[in-house]
Amino acid sequence: MVIKNLENKIKLVLIVCSLFLTSCVIISIASIWTARVMVTDAQQKVYVLDGNVPILVNRSTMEETLDVEAKSHIEMFHHYFFTLAPDDKYIKYTMEKAMYLVDETGLAQYNTLKEKGFYSNIMGTSAVFSIFCDSIKFEKDKMEFTYYGRQRIERRTSILTRELVTAGQLKRVPRTENNPHGLLVVNWRTLLNKDIEQKTKLSY
Repeated sequence: MVIKNLENKIKLVLIVCSLFLTSCVIISIASIWTARVMVTDAQQKVYVLDGNVPILVNRSTMEETLDVEAKSHIEMFHHYFFTLAPDDKYIKYTMEKAMYLVDETGLAQYNTLKEKGFYSNIMGTSAVFSIFCDSIKFEKDKMEFTYYGRQRIERRTSILTRELVTAGQLKRVPRTENNPHGLLVVNWRTLLNKDIEQKTKLSY
């Protein structure tokens, strides 16, 4: 009788210990899983200070913002490459900025224009070049783009407007201070560059 009671008590203790250990394992796994989920969620959130008031913003992946960043990168490159003034230091500055955003195809176009005396002519005629983006067609799957814009060329006696269409692809590269979007224009080419309007400036 005593032995049976002892055996029952041992069995009961074993069952209780087994249940306790199982519960501990389940609670530990659940705690680790919850902690990982909370850390991952916290990493997706960033607090930005507006004065002394913290504002919660959500982090987004590059895939979510690729379309916006790609178009911004393309527009930035064209702005640097086609915005010119009769100042050799300014031209050098904008070209250096543009070359960080494009591969050797951009450098090849720059060297061709330089050899033809294009930049010397700008300084000689005091021409001012401005670029206006009309639209950018970007195919995310192929990373291909087509840029549609207008270039305004103002000289002493006239204002010329040209239609500009270029195309190329984008390649992902590490983000840097000179390339904040982490993209590079590759296989860049001009599809259309023609005069659409010329106005004579009034002389007083």
